[in-house]
Amino acid sequence: MADRRPEKSCEQACESLKQQDYEVAVKHCTEALLSLSQYPPAHLPEACQAEIDRIKIETLLYRIASFLQLLLICVAVLGEGLAKGDGSFRAVLCCMHLKGKLQIVSNVLSKSLMGESLNGMVTKDLTRLKTLLAETEVIMSMLL
Repeated sequence: MADRRPEKSCEQACESLKQQDYEVAVKHCTEALLSLSQYPPAHLPEACQAEIDRIKIETLLYRIASFLQLLLICVAVLGEGLAKGDGSFRAVLCCMHLKGKLQIVSNVLSKSLMGESLNGMVTKDLTRLKTLLAETEVIMSMLL
């Protein structure tokens, strides 16, 4: 059985962040935060609560760093794909639509745009991607 201690998940998140495995880092952060939520603060000694607070802060910082890096990767892929201008980016989107995978990406993107506030450039890039996904879905639906 896996070690479910929040300290262990926090350490694993840090290690994943070092290895540039950002999705795994987010997963470990989520595990740590879920594990920490099982400790009722009213029933803990002050020293123990301080340790839990430290782990929570570290975990949240690792989570933020991972999400930011994933966002930067997303923006870089989008920029590179569109800058090529050879149609390969759109071809991949069309293929994803035919396989029923594009809607999943579109749904996740919609949630991220409606959820947390993002800076202007990120919002602009993600909105551009969302528009591109929607256009692809419409075009493919008309062709089929």
